[in-house]
Amino acid sequence: MSVDARGEFAPRFRPPPAVTLLVPTVVAFLIEVLGTAAISVWQRVPASSAFLSILLAAAAALALLGARRWPGPTVAVVAALTAANLFVPPDASPPYIALAFAIIGAIVRGARVWASVSVAATWLIAIVGAGVLEIGVPPFRVALVTIALALCFGIGEGIRRRLEHAETSRAQVHARRQAIEQEERSRVARELHDVLAHSLSQIAVQSGVGLHLFDREPERAREALASIRALSATGLDEVRGVLAFLRGTELGTQTAPLTPQPQLAQLGALAAERSGLGLTVDLDDRLEGDVPASAVQTTAYRIAQEALTNVVRHSGGSRASVTVERMREGQDDLLVVTVADDGVGRAASSGDGAGIRGMRERAELAGGTVTVEQGERDGTVVIARLPWAGPR
Repeated sequence: MSVDARGEFAPRFRPPPAVTLLVPTVVAFLIEVLGTAAISVWQRVPASSAFLSILLAAAAALALLGARRWPGPTVAVVAALTAANLFVPPDASPPYIALAFAIIGAIVRGARVWASVSVAATWLIAIVGAGVLEIGVPPFRVALVTIALALCFGIGEGIRRRLEHAETSRAQVHARRQAIEQEERSRVARELHDVLAHSLSQIAVQSGVGLHLFDREPERAREALASIRALSATGLDEVRGVLAFLRGTELGTQTAPLTPQPQLAQLGALAAERSGLGLTVDLDDRLEGDVPASAVQTTAYRIAQEALTNVVRHSGGSRASVTVERMREGQDDLLVVTVADDGVGRAASSGDGAGIRGMRERAELAGGTVTVEQGERDGTVVIARLPWAGPR
C-alpha cells in the first residue's frame, strides 16, 4: 500500500481486468502455437499431426478467456487439452504456458479444488496412458514437469495470500479511518452541544428576566438585553472556533480556535452566569491555586457547564453548587468536580440524554469517569473524576 497526497493509504495500482485476462491468453497463444508450428516444421511432422497439435495448443490458449468467470472449469479444460497434446506428434513441445496460467489463475480466484483435482487426474492419466501406449517418457522429464506443476501451485498460493493480505490491510485502514471520522464527529457534536446549550439556555434565562422586569424595572431589563447580546456574541465566537477547527481538520491543517479553551479559572464567571431568576449557583474552589493540566481543566469546565445547563433546563431547583477539589486515590491524583442541585432529581428524567452522554465521553477521553447519582434528599449529583496530569 502507498500513501496519497492527503496522507491516506491508497491501494496499489491494479491493471484493468481485461488486461489480466488478455495478456496471458496472447502470451500462451504465441508461445504454444508458434512454438508447436516451428517444432513441427523442424521435425518434419506430417501435416495432419502438426495441424492437430497446433489446434490443441490454440484451443488451450484460447480457453484462458473463460478463466475470469469460470476459473475451475477453465483449468480442467486446459489440463485435458494439454494432456491430449502429449500424445500427438511432435514429441518435443514448447512450454505449456496455458496450463501454468490456468493453474495460477484458478488458485488466485479461489478454485483450489478444481485445480488440484483436474491437474492430478490429468497428470495421472498421462502417465498411465504413456505406459499403456508404450511411449517412452524419460524419468527426468516426468520429475521436471511435476516440479513445474508444483511451482505453479506455489506461485498461485503466494499471489492469493498477497492479495488477501492487501485486501485485509485496506479493510483495516478503512475501518480505522471510519473510526477516526466518527470520533471527530462525536467530538465536534459535543463541542457544539456544549456551546449552544450553554448560550441558548442562558439567553432563555436572561430573556425571561427581561420580560419579567420590562415594565417595572426598565434598567434591569436593559441589563438583561445587554447580557443576551454579550452571550450571543460569545456563543457565535465559540461556534466559529469549532467550525474553523473542523475545516482545518478536513484540509489537513492545524487551525487555532478563535476563542481560547475555557479553564477552571472561568468557573466563577460560569456560576455567576447561571445564577438568576430564582437559581443560585455557589462555587467551592478547594484547589488553593493548584491547577491540573490545561486539557483536564477544559474537560472539567465543559462537564460543569453541561451539568449546570441541565440544572437550568430540567431540575427546577433553586440552588446548585459546584465543588472543585484534588483527591488522591491509591497512587493517582484526581481532579474531582461535583455539581449538585436541589431540584426534582434524576429519577424524574427519562434516562441519559445527549448531555449526560457527552459528559461521560469527555471524561473517558481524558481518562476519567462521570457518575450521575440521586441526591441524599432531592436533586441530582454529577461527579467527575479526572486524572490530574491528563490521560496516560
